[in-house]
Amino acid sequence: MNFSLYIAKRYLFTKSSNNAINIMTIIAASGVVVAAAALFIVLSGFAGLKDFSLEFSSFVDPDLKILPAQGKSFLLTEKDATALANIDGIVSYSKIIEERIIIEFDNKNLLASLKGVDQNYLKVTSIDSMIIRGQWFEKGSGQLVSGWGIAHNLSFGVLDYGKTLRVYVPKPGVGQITSIKGAFNSLNMVNIGVFDINEELNGTYVYTDIVNARYLMDYENNQVNSIELKLDTNAYENGIKKAIIDNFDGDVIIKNRAQLNDSLYKMLNTENLVVYLIFTLVIIIALFNVIGALIMMILDKKESLHTLYNIGATTKDIRRVFFLQGSLMTVLGGLLGVAIGFILVVLQQNFALVMITPSLPYPVKIQSLNVVLVLVTIAVLGLIASKIASSRINEKLMKN
Repeated sequence: MNFSLYIAKRYLFTKSSNNAINIMTIIAASGVVVAAAALFIVLSGFAGLKDFSLEFSSFVDPDLKILPAQGKSFLLTEKDATALANIDGIVSYSKIIEERIIIEFDNKNLLASLKGVDQNYLKVTSIDSMIIRGQWFEKGSGQLVSGWGIAHNLSFGVLDYGKTLRVYVPKPGVGQITSIKGAFNSLNMVNIGVFDINEELNGTYVYTDIVNARYLMDYENNQVNSIELKLDTNAYENGIKKAIIDNFDGDVIIKNRAQLNDSLYKMLNTENLVVYLIFTLVIIIALFNVIGALIMMILDKKESLHTLYNIGATTKDIRRVFFLQGSLMTVLGGLLGVAIGFILVVLQQNFALVMITPSLPYPVKIQSLNVVLVLVTIAVLGLIASKIASSRINEKLMKN
């Protein structure tokens, strides 16, 4: 093995007398370096895009959300509330009532989602930091905070007491509707603030005090649609989930932030996988150059190989020489490519070399998993390519 490795290193780092072989080797090695750098940069870019896409959801999505296992609502008993307060790792929790509504303003109507929250909601999320006009509503008031998209579509502003909003919610129950007035609970409300998070949330949600939502939904005082939790930074999520399920009277399901955005996570992960496969194909194409360079090297070194064979080297030893040469070329090329990619990603993070808009740099993120993934991909494909090229050496080639 030491003999084969020594010869392989000599062949790799020593110039051949044939300039064509030198050029092919440089092209093959350069292809590996560029492919490795490109794969690392693209994976870092997708990691940055993933964080960028999920960053906005962190302003409104809790760490954990308790939902009823059946139906739309459940009763939060005193025992349940005490259990939540006593579970280690829970910093705060907020009771939520949520329902689809109709908003009427100045003879225009719009479907939206009303989210009634209690006074602890701002301890669970940071949505108040995303308010661009006005302020958060006051406890116990007939005020609401709307998304920018809703405010734009209905053309209402902030603190316009002369023109209040009318919010309608269908009354619960069954049977024939005898009149529009009898089919809906309604409430006049004043928009006190406008938030701007992303297009979907801006055009979907309005927030108000849970008292208003309870009135519109005809709910009992302890009836809620969900409970949102803020966890301690070092909290053990699975342990908290188990403690909640063990201590709650009713059947509930608990979702974390990833599960609340499962469709978005699936989409981003699928895109990441597709891009990885595409660039892996690029690496495979680049490694054809490595196979070609090794085969040309075998033909160029035929006389030297014949000499090695005559002095006692086996065909297996000589195959190992070129297998190790190809493996070293791809592994070293992969390491150099990752280093170049790492430098470019760091430069993008610090100097914003590529911009999406004049004020928004393309997001990138360095992850150790991506470094390992690129190196493993290059190493595995490089070993296969080297094995294919070295298999061309046989007894007949050595004796002729």
